[in-house]
Amino acid sequence: MATPLNETCATLERSLRERVPPLLTDLYQFTMAYAYWRAGRHNEPAVFELFFRDNPFGGGFSLFAGLSDCLLFLLNFRFTSEDVEYLRSVLPVDTDPDFFTYLKGLDCSAVSISAVAEGTVVFARVPLMEVSGPLAVVQLLETSLLCLVNYSSLVCTNAARFRLAAGPERRLLEMGLRRAQGPDGGLTASRYTHIGGFDLTSNALAGHLFGIPVAGTMAHSYVTSFSSLEEVWPQILAPCGGGDPIDFMCLVKGWLGHVCQLLGAKPQGVREGELAAFLSYAIAYPRNFLPVIDSYSVGCSGLLCFCAVALALCELKYQPLGVRLDSGDLCRQSVEVRHAFRECSKRFSVPAFESFIIVGTNSVSEQSLVELSKRDNEIDVVGVGTHLVTCTSQPSLGCVYKLVEVCGRPRMKLSEDPEKSTLPGRKAIYRLLDTEGHPQMDLICLSEEPAPKVGVPLNCHPLGLDKAALSIMPAKVTSLRSDVFSYGKITLPLCSATESRVCAQSSLQALYPHHKRLQEPEPYRVAVSERVHSLVSDIKMGNSKGSNFLLSN
Repeated sequence: MATPLNETCATLERSLRERVPPLLTDLYQFTMAYAYWRAGRHNEPAVFELFFRDNPFGGGFSLFAGLSDCLLFLLNFRFTSEDVEYLRSVLPVDTDPDFFTYLKGLDCSAVSISAVAEGTVVFARVPLMEVSGPLAVVQLLETSLLCLVNYSSLVCTNAARFRLAAGPERRLLEMGLRRAQGPDGGLTASRYTHIGGFDLTSNALAGHLFGIPVAGTMAHSYVTSFSSLEEVWPQILAPCGGGDPIDFMCLVKGWLGHVCQLLGAKPQGVREGELAAFLSYAIAYPRNFLPVIDSYSVGCSGLLCFCAVALALCELKYQPLGVRLDSGDLCRQSVEVRHAFRECSKRFSVPAFESFIIVGTNSVSEQSLVELSKRDNEIDVVGVGTHLVTCTSQPSLGCVYKLVEVCGRPRMKLSEDPEKSTLPGRKAIYRLLDTEGHPQMDLICLSEEPAPKVGVPLNCHPLGLDKAALSIMPAKVTSLRSDVFSYGKITLPLCSATESRVCAQSSLQALYPHHKRLQEPEPYRVAVSERVHSLVSDIKMGNSKGSNFLLSN
């Protein structure tokens, strides 16, 4: 079950309110709202839909994300006096002063939303959210809702693709904060990459706000800040079970000689500063020792220093964690490191070395993860930053927010580009499943139509150019959207990042593998009912009562 609006969600609400006030929108939303108000149309009931036109990354699916943020935004949608005074200063001077009084009283108490559950697998052209309410208000929501959904869904989908490339067993660490598009982009990425399938984050604030497990130890700067063993202080460490502190540096030096002899390495190749850094960190965190070992040379220094310090810690009954590799051929190096661990375990009778983890981080992309999975390697955890949070292969999902009904009459955008045409009228969205429980088609119907029935054939029209009508008989039917916001109130408990993650992974699991292929996936069917198809045809011919449509490019 979803978690109530607890302390963590309350913290998130305050954070979101500060980041996404109603003024975070395009100016033309206010000029349109004024024109509606001036014409006396601002309270006309209107319906907008939010959807995207193409699956991202050349893939076969997307994950819907950002819903919780949208609901909290709507809950707190109010203009402050300062907001209104600013708008007074930037709108044209002939704007009626009474309009600003109107803005001061606006909220979302007359707005309702139905939406797909956060974390659900979704497809192009399927309306993910339906926003209904007074025309001027729901118009003002457009840019903010798109901002909250576009990047969240894109980075969540990107994370899901990284998870598919990595396979189910390897742990994934998101570490993109320093490369993200600003603080908000970094925080959003941490939350929604976790939902998409990442296990850990390096982002401490994301861990605090969203309950995501955090991880991280040291960077190269810590290692290179040391140059001599004289810089290590203190040099003693007490055994894990208690007792008098011992000379830890002396213990490590002894083990270093044994390690060099075992691995056939030359002691003079060991960097004194690197050994000092590892010693100092191990004394500070003897239960969390996981250093980066490629600041200089993995084989000639870093690995030797780690093994010596780890053996000394094990002698004092501590359990080191492992190592991080951040450059070079990660696969080859991980195999060499694992071999050294096994040799130490066998020669020195230290079983702990068998369980050490190897973390790989080095500008990891989706393609490099695919290649890594094909090669022999011993990497347990992969850290991903730049290519994950910046979505380098596709910068935007391209969600749009389109008017589909005003005063109960359907509205449609026609275009010289048929792909940019919209589907008119309020709708219900159904997912049709086969006998094995796999999604086989999403069906877009008018809201007043009866729902498809299990075992009853229905005729529909797949979206896309030159697609022939078809008949399908569903084995199971689910309604894809539910009411989530009604007359100013959130109508379902907000989901935590962990709960949305479970939904996402379950939704992905149900999808056939050929729809999840990273390259050249088989397209998933999205279709409209015969009544939707007929309404579109009527509007195009100008024969519908709702034929007052927009003609645009």
